[in-house]
Amino acid sequence: MKNNYDDIINLPHFVSKKHPHMSLEARAAQFAPFSTLTGYSDAIKEATKIHNNKS
Repeated sequence: MKNNYDDIINLPHFVSKKHPHMSLEARAAQFAPFSTLTGYSDAIKEATKIHNNKS
């Protein structure tokens, strides 16, 4: 059975000569404004605070 990607699966990963490699932090920052979990970190902090006060 022929795989649809047989012609490209073993090609080397492309590395641009024009653009420097972007760090993971920079890549993640591009998507931060579109986060669907706005306020999630605040909710986690509040839950942690409540939990720690019960201990």
